[in-house]
Amino acid sequence: MIHRLMAAACVFASAAHADPLFQDISAGLPDHHYTGGWEHFVGGGVSAFDCSGDGLPDLVAAGGTAPLLLLKNVSDTRKIAFERAVIDPEITGATGAYPVDMNGDGLLDLYVMRVGPDRVLQGGADCQFTDVTEAWGIPQTDQWTTAFTAWWEDGASFPTLAVGHYVDRANPDGPFGACDTNTLLRPRGGTSPQYTAQELSPGYCALSMLAAEDARGLKSLRISNDRHYYVSGGAEQMWDIAEQRFLTEADGWAKVSLWGMGIASRDLTGDQRDELMLTSMGDQLMQVAQADGSYRGAPYDIGTYAQRPYVPGDGRPSTGWHASFADVNNDGRADLFIAKGNVDQMPGMAMRDPNNLLIQEADGRFTEVGDTAGVADIARSRGAALADFDGDGLLDLAVVNRRAPMRMYRNVTPEAGRFVRIAVRGAGGNRFAVGARVIVTVGDAVQSQQVTLGGGHAGAVLAPLHFGIGDAAEATVQVRWPDGTQSDPMRMTSGDQITVTQPN
Repeated sequence: MIHRLMAAACVFASAAHADPLFQDISAGLPDHHYTGGWEHFVGGGVSAFDCSGDGLPDLVAAGGTAPLLLLKNVSDTRKIAFERAVIDPEITGATGAYPVDMNGDGLLDLYVMRVGPDRVLQGGADCQFTDVTEAWGIPQTDQWTTAFTAWWEDGASFPTLAVGHYVDRANPDGPFGACDTNTLLRPRGGTSPQYTAQELSPGYCALSMLAAEDARGLKSLRISNDRHYYVSGGAEQMWDIAEQRFLTEADGWAKVSLWGMGIASRDLTGDQRDELMLTSMGDQLMQVAQADGSYRGAPYDIGTYAQRPYVPGDGRPSTGWHASFADVNNDGRADLFIAKGNVDQMPGMAMRDPNNLLIQEADGRFTEVGDTAGVADIARSRGAALADFDGDGLLDLAVVNRRAPMRMYRNVTPEAGRFVRIAVRGAGGNRFAVGARVIVTVGDAVQSQQVTLGGGHAGAVLAPLHFGIGDAAEATVQVRWPDGTQSDPMRMTSGDQITVTQPN
């Protein structure tokens, strides 16, 4: 299995392997902490998306008992800079927020997850948002929302939303063994979003959800669950969207139980099947997609398990939260960032628990460089976003911390490789082409990425897809749309960004 991963990686062996380097520029951010008691031990997400229309990613960060923070990007290629934008009225109790175009107008809205009733904010021009929770028929329940994802059914104008809940706050016997059920919000049709709630059970304390094409090539809903509270009988879940049922071992779905915190997905082998990264307490689990549609745990020596801190001073097991695959040095190989940090004061887990930056080598293994790259913060990190905030072709990093300041790191990697960037626009209501796959070919090397909404830990990036291409001057790009049709191949020059639009 690892040999297949390594063989796919080796095609970029000639690319320059630049050592990643980040500059801490957090002093330029507003003072923002993810705060609160035990109901905010989890959450603390941050999402990157363009709400101003200038092509640069803006940020929304959960505050817990502090207000939700919206940051408008005013950077240029010389300096990363953000200005605080207004959300009126302010929203507290937020665990995270995800960008999603819910009404098909081409502007990104926000689904705000909360301890208590969730909120939906309709996006307008220049990062202006309006609360449309009631107008769009979002159920108002006193639940503890900690996971979110969305997809479009065939021909639908509006997305189906999956909303994951943690512990049932109303259960007097909780919190242990008191996981709440999850909810599907299905659009009723019409000319504006209106939703009907459907229970999705059993629930095992979901902390991340991702709707995406799975290893079978079918659309499914992956749910990562925290076994700290489901105690027994629970496991990770995969729900077949077309058949509307949970997969079982009879379907080749192996039962896995872990302290599920976050999900990341990326095709690491060029076979257009995404590998999965599942964060947890202790071992971080990578699952490699197989040709028969199943998943297998990656071998230990691949280097992604990251089960203990890599800096001196604390040998206890590590706690992973948000995970993201991204090519931070543009060598054509996806790297892996994992946000780390103790739940709060868990004595059996590491307190000095630095974030991981794992660089994929030419042989498919991953090497820890967090310390030398300058991102080895030991705060209690939760959410993170890797995006090019200044438009210079390198992916920068934002991290939200519990009871510690938010961090921002500018990518200043010297001698990084080249890149191409692709935005996709879908037909009908699915304007951001969620479910499309972009395939980039350089010589014999193939990379692919899906457009998804969800995953991570309480936040995600929705932006043009970034591909490092090493030393190559050109790349060929093709898009497979959500309906299975494909675009014609297109040639791109390194450093270019294009927008590919699906024909009506």
